[in-house]
Amino acid sequence: MTMQPTVLTEATDPDVLSPKAGARILAAAPWRRFGVFGDSLSLGVGDATPGYDPLGWPARVERALRRVHPDLAHINTARVGVTTAQALQEQAERIDEFGPDLLHLNSGANDIMRRKPDWERIEDDLRAMYAWAARTGAQLSVFTLGRAFVVPAFPDFSDRVARLNDVTRRLAAEYGAAVGDCWAHPLNDRPNLLSEDRIHFAATGQAIIASVMIEALGARLRESGREVSR
Repeated sequence: MTMQPTVLTEATDPDVLSPKAGARILAAAPWRRFGVFGDSLSLGVGDATPGYDPLGWPARVERALRRVHPDLAHINTARVGVTTAQALQEQAERIDEFGPDLLHLNSGANDIMRRKPDWERIEDDLRAMYAWAARTGAQLSVFTLGRAFVVPAFPDFSDRVARLNDVTRRLAAEYGAAVGDCWAHPLNDRPNLLSEDRIHFAATGQAIIASVMIEALGARLRESGREVSR
C-alpha cells in the first residue's frame, strides 16, 4: 500500500516556532523599536499556504517581540524591486527618523539581477548599507538567500547567490549583525516552498524564515550574556 505524504500545517511543522515559543526565545530581548529595511524579501512577500497564517516573516518576528514588549514600535520601509543603493537612497532617512534598536537589513537579491553583476559595486553598496546601519546604534540582523531562490534566465544564478551570501556573512561578522542562514537550511528542499512567481517564499517559507531569524536573535542574546528563557 502506498503511503500518503504527511501534510504539514503551521501547528505540526517542526521547523516553525509557535508565537509562544518564539517569545520564550526572545524573553530577554531589550529591543522595543524594530525596523526592517530593503526589498521584497524584507517585506515578506509571498503566496498563501493552506494551514499557515498568511503572514510574512517580519510580521511574525514582530508578533514574537510584541509578546515580550507590548509597547513595541515597528516600521518596515522595504519596497519591491529595489537594489541596496536604491534602498539606501529611499529608506535610510525614514529609518533614521524612526530610531530603531533592532534593524533588519537588505540581503542584496536585486543587486545580482543583472546580465553581468558588478561585484565590486555590489560589495561597496552593501558595505555602505552596513556602515550606515551601524551608525543607528541598533542591533543589526540579516539573512542569507536560500538555495531554492533561482532565476532560470541566469544559468549561474546559484553561484551568484552563493557569492552574495559570502559577502553578507563577511560584512555581518564585521558589523556584528545576527545572521539567519537560509542557504544551508532544509527548507530549500520543500516542494511547497516557493510562490507562483518561483522567486519569493510562500507562507510556508515565511514562517520558517521567521523562526530562523528568531533563533539567530536568540543566539545573539546568549552571546551578549543575556539569559534566554526556555
